[in-house]
Amino acid sequence: MVEQSSAGTALAVRDLTKVFDARGTRVTALDAVSLTVPRGEIHGIVGRSGAGKSTLIRCLTGLESPTSGEVVVAGEDITALRGAELRAARRRFGVVYQHANLLDSRTAADNIALPLEVAGWDKADRDARVTELLDLVGLTDRAGNHPGQLSGGQQQRVGIARALAARPEILLCDEPTSALDAATTGSILALLRELRDRLGITVVIITHEPSVVREICDAVTLLGDGAVVEQGRLSEVIADPTTRLHRELIPLVEPATDGLVRLQVALGHPDSTVGSIDGIIALLRHEGIEADVAAATVETIAGRRVGRLLVELADATTTDRARDLLEQARLHPEVAA
Repeated sequence: MVEQSSAGTALAVRDLTKVFDARGTRVTALDAVSLTVPRGEIHGIVGRSGAGKSTLIRCLTGLESPTSGEVVVAGEDITALRGAELRAARRRFGVVYQHANLLDSRTAADNIALPLEVAGWDKADRDARVTELLDLVGLTDRAGNHPGQLSGGQQQRVGIARALAARPEILLCDEPTSALDAATTGSILALLRELRDRLGITVVIITHEPSVVREICDAVTLLGDGAVVEQGRLSEVIADPTTRLHRELIPLVEPATDGLVRLQVALGHPDSTVGSIDGIIALLRHEGIEADVAAATVETIAGRRVGRLLVELADATTTDRARDLLEQARLHPEVAA
C-alpha cells in the first residue's frame, strides 16, 4: 500500500526565526533555521536541551507563529495561513509524542478513530481505516484493549496509528522512543522504517538520542542554541571526522589511563590510506613507535563502516611523530583530552 509519491520536497524550512519577549528581554529561540526534507526521507533533528527543538516543532505544526521565515509543505507556506486554512494545513502533519497520551476511557481502536471523528469521517469509513491501521502497526488482536492493558511499546504503536489516521504527508515524531527501553525502542524504530517503506511517507524525528539517528535516519540536522550547526546526509557526516555530528553520532568510551599520551583517530573516512585498527597500529610500530589500542567504536552506519579509535603511546616523546604519520594517512589524529 503506497499512499504518496517519493518524488519532490515534502518540507522546506527557510530562514525560520522565532524571538520571544521574556520580561523585556528578547530571547532568540530559533535563529534563521533552514532545512529541506525530500519526500520519503527519514530526517533526524538532533540537539541537546535548549537547542530549539521544541520551538521548531511548534512552528512546523503551526502552533507557534514564527517571527520571520517560512515553513513550506507541499509548496504552500503554512506560516502565511490563518483560521480554517491553517487548521487544514496542520492535517498534513501526523504527530507522535514521547508519551502516547491515549485516552484511558477509549479502547485502542477508539483512540485511533478519534482524529477521524474530529475530521467528520462517517462510521463505516472510520472503522475500515482503523482496522487497516491496527494491522499496519501489528495490533489487530489488541483493538478492544484500553491503554492500561497495553505495554509502553504497544501504546506508542497506537499513538503512531492515530497519527497516521487521516493520511498525513509528514509523520513528525517528537522524542518517540525516549520513554522506552532499548528493545522496545528498536521495535518502534523498525516500525517507523517499515511505514516509510510501505507508505512512502516522510518522517521527521526530533530527538536528543544519537542512537536513534544512527539507526534509522537518512539525513540529519544538528541544532545548537536555536541555529543549524551542521546538516547533511548521514552517510556523509559520519564519515567526516571534522564534523561535530561525527563525534555526536559515534561516541567513544575513553578508559582511565595514567602517564600515557592518547591520540584519537577516525576510521572509515573515504580518503584514509589505512582502514583497519590493526593497520593503524602496524603503521606506528613499523616506525618504531610503541602503541596500543585503548578503546574503539566501530559500526556500520548508513551502509558505511565507520568509527573512532583511541591509541595509547607508551612514550610521550613520540607524540609529534605519531601524529604526523597518522595525518599523512588521513586519519585526522588529535591528542585526546
